[in-house]
Amino acid sequence: MSEQQHEHVRVAVIGSGFGGLGAAVRLRREGITDFVVLERADSIGGTWRDNSYPGCACDVPSHLYSFSFAPNPDWPRAFSGQEHIRAYLEHVADTFRLRPHIRFRHEVTMMRWDGDALRWEIETTAGTLTADVVVSATGPLSDPKMPEIPGLAGFPGRVFHSARWDHDYDLRGKRVAMVGTGASAIQIVPAIQPQVEHLTLFQRTPPWVMRRMDRRITTVERLLHRRLPATQAVRRGLLWGIRELQVSAFTKRPNQLGLIESLAKANMAAVVKDPELRAKLTPSYRIGCKRILLSSDYYPALTRPNVDVVASGLAEVRGSTAVAADGTEAEVDAIIFGTGFHVTDMPIAERVVGADGITLADAWKGGMQSLRGATAAGFPNWMTIIGPNTGLGNSSMILMIESQLNYMADYLRQLNVLGGRVALAARPSAVGAWNRHVQARMRRTVWNTGGCTSWYLDASGRNTTIWPGTTGEFRRETREVDLAEYEVIRPPRTPREPAGTSCATTSAAGAAAAAHDDLTAGEAQ
Repeated sequence: MSEQQHEHVRVAVIGSGFGGLGAAVRLRREGITDFVVLERADSIGGTWRDNSYPGCACDVPSHLYSFSFAPNPDWPRAFSGQEHIRAYLEHVADTFRLRPHIRFRHEVTMMRWDGDALRWEIETTAGTLTADVVVSATGPLSDPKMPEIPGLAGFPGRVFHSARWDHDYDLRGKRVAMVGTGASAIQIVPAIQPQVEHLTLFQRTPPWVMRRMDRRITTVERLLHRRLPATQAVRRGLLWGIRELQVSAFTKRPNQLGLIESLAKANMAAVVKDPELRAKLTPSYRIGCKRILLSSDYYPALTRPNVDVVASGLAEVRGSTAVAADGTEAEVDAIIFGTGFHVTDMPIAERVVGADGITLADAWKGGMQSLRGATAAGFPNWMTIIGPNTGLGNSSMILMIESQLNYMADYLRQLNVLGGRVALAARPSAVGAWNRHVQARMRRTVWNTGGCTSWYLDASGRNTTIWPGTTGEFRRETREVDLAEYEVIRPPRTPREPAGTSCATTSAAGAAAAAHDDLTAGEAQ
């Protein structure tokens, strides 16, 4: 493929959710304008564009679920809904002049590393381009997971996933099956319960649910945050600090979560008076093993006369009859799946071919592994935002994203200091050491010891999703690139080029350290 046939950019960012837009903002602030954001849809927003189901909202407080460099004084509620979060992302795209860089309807179908040219060849549904560096920000909650249910193909009614909501289908007066009891389901159930004729909830595992202390943010509060930005920074800092203090219970002392468990049981008992229903809804695992869900209207909805809770997963569909694993049957007109996403087996991994000619999916067959959640062995100049072991169980992912943006920025500075055509490849030994460190810390956590099976675990039962520490710890671990963890790759020498040695790596480390500068504009966590 000749260079004349396609466009070349310094950086290609994949995805336009929080990770992709954050990367684009940071690139511009680093003085890099030769980049594109490749988006498969026709608008920005990522998971906050795709998830538009009734009741969709965030379970992290609004003032913490936003970029530190783009504070929003006008959040309408303590926990904002999908429409407000998506509007915020549109605002970020406009404020930081990102739209000229975004290529809509450019779904990446394949990325291949060219070891001679030291660049990535990227094939999209709208054409081909090359890039020196790829930043993959597709996110783990981008591809819905639909279970294989016998007989589902012959179901005469409507079927859809919560992340692909069918807004043309009117649920009023319908008999509806809701499959799953995760974060989406507990928002959907109370939103549609008043409309449907009957709702059958197929619950394989009950979640722990705490009250969602949501409220409208007053006009006075918003005015104060607008006129005195420091008050918003203080609010954000308090929200962050409270969650940092909670981390040790999740990671080192899971038994301390017993008090929280008691509060969750009291919350349920105050609403669910039927002992049989309460028994169905009481989890048998330690709270925190799965994500603790927040809702003040989920339990009340389940007590309504038009709702049945089936304490068993959907096993089969016979015509218009949904059949649970315990044999319970329900006649339904529609089946809604709230069954999560491909998190530990992200489809994008099938489309990334590295230096050894194998896909990232093949490289990760034994479990996802990366260096500091960002780079993978065998895939030079390829980075991911929200990579392996960067997820959180109790705080805002935006904090983790910003830490990874720091790492991305320093990675690019290192390349600039090294000069010329150059790539950095994570050393397998460094990747292995980092992951042994992470997995050793994981052993004591509630996610590994709490007695549940969650989407945090891969097919072999290994937790490749969650970060076993505080967001402050992760920020320190990703503040800058350690060149000792990377191999510096130069183009192959031609026969006429003299052999020689280079001290580029050493000089680059010193220069990059001197040049390092973190995000400004209110980066207090």
